[in-house]
Amino acid sequence: MGMPQLTRNQSLVLGALSHSEGPMSAYTILDKLRDQGVRAPLQVYRALDKLLEYGLVHRLESINAFVACTCPHEHEHDHGVTAFTICEGCGQVTEFHDEAIEQRLAVLVRGQSFKTEKTTIEIRGHCKSCG
Repeated sequence: MGMPQLTRNQSLVLGALSHSEGPMSAYTILDKLRDQGVRAPLQVYRALDKLLEYGLVHRLESINAFVACTCPHEHEHDHGVTAFTICEGCGQVTEFHDEAIEQRLAVLVRGQSFKTEKTTIEIRGHCKSCG
């Protein structure tokens, strides 16, 4: 399965997130896209829902904001675990993946006979620049 065919609104929302310096709330995205004819919050939320489903965007639950996925999209989108560092100072978000963490969590989850839908780790702190 290749890249899904995106609607105009989905492309606009993904573009706004891809060019953003940091995570954006749905309302920030709406403000950015008003000039392109996106007027209703529902238009943004619908686009975000689909982009989340496609794995092109991630939701940062702890700050209620969204970021574009920074992973290459050649292969089917099954990250297992997506982890982020979130700087409390400048708001910079970095996405990373670690197989050792994924494997360890998989073992723990299997031990609980639990079926995982999605795993996101958010690490809050300060980047090198913010100390």
